[in-house]
Amino acid sequence: MVMKKMRMRWVAMKGEEKKGRMKWVGLMVLSLASFSLFTHFLIAKYSEKQHSTFNPSSSSKSVPIFAWRPVFGSADLPRNSPLYKRLWGPVGELGSLYPHSNPRGPYFAPSLQSTGFIFVRIRGGFHEIRTAICDAVVVARLLNATLVIPEILSTTSSKGISLDFKSFAYLYNEDQFMAALAKDVNIVKTLPKNLKELRRQKAVPLFRVPNSASPYFYLHQVLPMLSKHSVVELVVSAGGCLQANLPPDLEEYQRLRCRVAFHALRFRNDVQELATKVLNRLRSLGRPYIAYEPGITREALAYYGCAELFQDVHTELIQHKRSWMLKRGMVRGNLSVDSYQQRLNGSCPLMPEEVGLILRAYGYRRDTVIYVSGGEVFGGQRILIPLHAMFDNVVDRTSLSTSWELKGIYGRENELADSISRAPPSVMEEKKREVWKNASPRPRPLPPPPARPKYPHNIEGWWGWVAESDNEPDSTVMELRTNAHKLLWEAIDYMISTEADVFISGFDRDGKGRPNFASLVMGHRLYQSAASVTYRPDRKEVVRFIDEVRVSMHQANRTWLSSVRGHLRKTLLDGLTEASNNSRPLSFLSHPIPECSCLRKKPASNTPLDSTSSTGFSPQASLGIKHSCPAWMGVSLNSRQKEKENDEDIYVDDAWIPAFFFGRSMENQGTSNGGSATREETPLDDQEELEGGDR
Repeated sequence: MVMKKMRMRWVAMKGEEKKGRMKWVGLMVLSLASFSLFTHFLIAKYSEKQHSTFNPSSSSKSVPIFAWRPVFGSADLPRNSPLYKRLWGPVGELGSLYPHSNPRGPYFAPSLQSTGFIFVRIRGGFHEIRTAICDAVVVARLLNATLVIPEILSTTSSKGISLDFKSFAYLYNEDQFMAALAKDVNIVKTLPKNLKELRRQKAVPLFRVPNSASPYFYLHQVLPMLSKHSVVELVVSAGGCLQANLPPDLEEYQRLRCRVAFHALRFRNDVQELATKVLNRLRSLGRPYIAYEPGITREALAYYGCAELFQDVHTELIQHKRSWMLKRGMVRGNLSVDSYQQRLNGSCPLMPEEVGLILRAYGYRRDTVIYVSGGEVFGGQRILIPLHAMFDNVVDRTSLSTSWELKGIYGRENELADSISRAPPSVMEEKKREVWKNASPRPRPLPPPPARPKYPHNIEGWWGWVAESDNEPDSTVMELRTNAHKLLWEAIDYMISTEADVFISGFDRDGKGRPNFASLVMGHRLYQSAASVTYRPDRKEVVRFIDEVRVSMHQANRTWLSSVRGHLRKTLLDGLTEASNNSRPLSFLSHPIPECSCLRKKPASNTPLDSTSSTGFSPQASLGIKHSCPAWMGVSLNSRQKEKENDEDIYVDDAWIPAFFFGRSMENQGTSNGGSATREETPLDDQEELEGGDR
């Protein structure tokens, strides 16, 4: 008995000893695992700092985080080569133009004794908001009034956006806006309490301002009410609220517009930072890029009658929108329009494949980086497939940023209750059979099948209502929130487009027949860097070029290529004259010269830089710019003179045309033939460099 107890005690001791040993082993394993995880985190953090993919100072060229994987089939062109200068170099004839929007005559600071407060509410998209804000500042200066920070109706809290931002501050930097215009207009963030109460009681005079209202309207209708009530409210829903062309005695107000648009209106800091990150990621590759704005929106297609350029439900959507516009008198004409004729007349947007063809014909290689800007394209990514087939590096903001970076600029938004997907109802065969029995006397044919039940996933979105109703449903909170997000997306695209080496647009009109996002970008580029390459293709001419080779692309020859290239080069200068005649009367910001530009003179001479060229283009005669830049505007004159280029045409040998247009198919053949395609496309560039000069 004693031995048995001792044995049991010994077994218990051994079990406890074994358990203790296991505990120590487990503790050691956990410690090692924690140490390993901690080490991995340190290494990952160090690697992220030292080897950031898109750090401009980093030599790494890979893209491990973002969706874009750059594809470069050949080395970049030398910066001093004629071909590089022709494709990316500045326009020599515009090298003497510099931005100058400061006052040029007697200009007084705003009076402390203002006539009252102007409260502005703005409806519309990105370009309409930007234009309306500039006009509101000019109106406040004209009436000697105090401007309340405008309210952007698509960014109010009722639209489901974050409560961290006020309306104007959702898109722009309020403090920068007020500080930059301190010498021009008195600006406050809110109305005084007593006037707030009057506005809440709807006792404030309200004006629904017509598009492009004249100064006479404000001086003779708005000003008396402002003097009487000390406050007026303006509702701007048509873009600009002041006419684009002002009388000569109001020229300083035009320069005020430029100071607002190009200096005072800065995006809020986190949007500006993200746009800078995207720009740095584009620049880090060491190659220039093209910014392309398709301009393909449902409203513009409906306004100009371009429905038949699309198919199926997209055509129905465009026609539905056109019908809605006709009922409200927004557009004249018939519901059915010959879209083919509209396209031939240049009234429809250029499709991405058409823009891609003229860029390839001009000489841009297949590995050229193209940034697609301007918000969403009607028809989705399917419309951009041909462009992706012509160029390997077609990107947008989503390709160069992460989802959490984009979400970061939205702020803290409340979660919206998602629609619960319900299962389809069970089919009651007995009820169907009973209805069929009592339908009519026998004999009879089989009854028609019962109507297909509608489920929530069938009727949500445009694919449901367009076939069910003539009335477009009201926007959901999620759609209103997305519309506010689009303003931030377009803000990023605006910055990338203004800084691009080359900019080209497929369309320069919006759904109301006025200049659109692309027009503002081109106006900003004309003000900021007039010599930068900005193509303004004549859509009527481009359509004619495309139709010549649409059926049989192999028939493209030297004459066709020379015509396309000559046209694009011509639009660099002639497009300015056309914009002055067509866009300027509708939007000053689309063509802010001559009021906001000056000519830089040669040293010890009264002759402007680059005033003469082989094309005979003169900034003074063609653009009406007569004001000379002040002496304090120091610039590198020698570099400006070195940038001057000639306008000789560049021809290509017919032998290289197939490789030029069908480089991808030729490369596929070259895979089996020892890579002959790569050797074919390289001599084409050399041939161009030898045979031609610059633009």
